[in-house]
Amino acid sequence: MWQMMDLLYAHKKDMVAPEDALEGRPGYPYPLAREHLVLGTDMLGPDAPTDPRPWPAGSEELILAGGCFWGIERIAWEIPGVHTTSAGYAGGYTPHPTYEEVFSARTGHAEAVRVIYTGGEETLRALLTEFWQQHDPTTANRQGNDVGTEYRSAVYWTTEAQGEIVRASAESYQQALDAAGRGAITTELSPLAEAGNGEYYTAEPEHQQYLAKNPGGYCNHGFNGVACSLG
Repeated sequence: MWQMMDLLYAHKKDMVAPEDALEGRPGYPYPLAREHLVLGTDMLGPDAPTDPRPWPAGSEELILAGGCFWGIERIAWEIPGVHTTSAGYAGGYTPHPTYEEVFSARTGHAEAVRVIYTGGEETLRALLTEFWQQHDPTTANRQGNDVGTEYRSAVYWTTEAQGEIVRASAESYQQALDAAGRGAITTELSPLAEAGNGEYYTAEPEHQQYLAKNPGGYCNHGFNGVACSLG
């Protein structure tokens, strides 16, 4: 099955060049949902186009990508210390893309989840533990049957302290993968500011907390067979 999907969507596995990316637009072409359906918190914070509000004191921001953002978001909102999450797009070049544009693999963006957390390093390590072991970080530009650069594995951090922990976690998990006879991690590791145009864009309302709205909805995330231990 994977081989057939790879052949069908082979054209989507090459990252678009910045100059060839879709033009995009200066603002969101759709209204944004604000309240998190599960956590009851504000998903937009200071990035709201109107009525921006600060995140809680001590908050930190991390962007995770690992296939369909529906499953990654559910993994994240279940972690203690997470204030809010949202599904969106990051790592690419097209400003304010739509889902259809991202799916075309012509924006450079990955389906991503913004996580705002207040639990400090403990929450960050818990997030990374679940991130590594709940998807396959060894398949480049693919998660299961989802093929394309928009489904790539990536972690984008917003502080250097986060970056140090992220890089160390990747090295640790690679050792676990090696011991299990698995392949090399292909996950993109980068500061958010250096990934594509350096921006995160909130996705359409129908994608927010999708698996809470649709408990039986599509999700290809789950334990990948190699446990993560970050110490």
